[in-house]
Amino acid sequence: MRAILLFTLFLMSLYGVDATLKIEKDVDQRAKIEIIDSSDFPSSKSAIVADILKKDMKISGHFLIEPTKANYTLKFKYFEGVSGASLNINIIEKSSSQTIFRGNYKIPIVSRYPFLVHKAVTEINRALGFDSISWINNYIVYSRYLGKKSSVITLADISFHYKKDIIKGGLSLFPAWGDKSQKILYYTDYNGELPILKRVNLRTGEVTTLLHSQGMLVCSDSSSDGKRLLLTMAPEGQPDIYEYDTTTNSLKKLTFFRGIDVNGHYSDGKKRLVFVSNRLGNPNIFAKDLYSRDVEQLVFGGKNNNSCDTNEDKVVFVGRDNPQTYNIYLMNSDGSGIRPLSSGGVNQYPKFSPDGSVVMYLNRDINGYSAIFVNLESGERIQFPMNVSRIQSIDW
Repeated sequence: MRAILLFTLFLMSLYGVDATLKIEKDVDQRAKIEIIDSSDFPSSKSAIVADILKKDMKISGHFLIEPTKANYTLKFKYFEGVSGASLNINIIEKSSSQTIFRGNYKIPIVSRYPFLVHKAVTEINRALGFDSISWINNYIVYSRYLGKKSSVITLADISFHYKKDIIKGGLSLFPAWGDKSQKILYYTDYNGELPILKRVNLRTGEVTTLLHSQGMLVCSDSSSDGKRLLLTMAPEGQPDIYEYDTTTNSLKKLTFFRGIDVNGHYSDGKKRLVFVSNRLGNPNIFAKDLYSRDVEQLVFGGKNNNSCDTNEDKVVFVGRDNPQTYNIYLMNSDGSGIRPLSSGGVNQYPKFSPDGSVVMYLNRDINGYSAIFVNLESGERIQFPMNVSRIQSIDW
């Protein structure tokens, strides 16, 4: 348990659609649109649907929500009944009063209604000819402490209006996705004498025990085909980063520092490794060719750069600017082009969207955590309250 606490502190660490959409894009390549709730019985739930619609469109970087200057009107109807939830979408061109997009979406489980919105926005975006934003349909998985030796691992949509606890009872931490389809999830079970890395197939419910290790065992990344994992392990007392081959059940040690090397992530076509180490005294971001022993420092500012994530040649990381302020920074994988994505407060757990176009991070205040999403091209950002506290780790 002491090792877990030290490590956590160190990291601080379905559908039918009829689409005939032809919208002329704005000068800045974003469509100006207004959103109107036309539900037969508008309610607090339909107001939430409207909010998710607006935020999905905004963070896509492809739409401007302009009620007074809109060229297009999106009207939606939301309904819940015994057969589930439904969402009907109509988009009208204001100059001609013609309906140019029509979508009808249904889902049998009412609690999953946010995914109706995400699906609708994905379809509208695709009909417009914009780049894919399929990442808005992805699950977020996170773990949080409930009490002594007790935690829960939860699935959520990006708005956090849908949440489902999937692993309960005892202490299960560090959930990490194992493949692009989000069928496979890895996590560490701390309920026995040794931490155990487990794999769960979310479609079948099958749970497989992979390996155990003294002190610490955390999965921080996987290859795109899901066959290789990056693990932090401490079989000899000091944590190092290992690569685990799931097809041969073999381990290869990647770092050899007699200190703390953690939080490894593949970068640059899975040829390089970006990780956190205290080899210069304080936590900082380093990189190396995957199977080389030569290590290079990527960040030269800050005294506590303690968490990171990667997407190809981009890196996001947490940097402590002062004892009360932790900000999120973006840079190239060679350490160049550093720029801030947040400005004040306590910001943690940065994660790239699967396509690398958006960064999510968590902002913590006295009310708990909120998830903030930043579109790296347009600069648009949105915020969704999570209404939870004591987050231990998160993956997208």
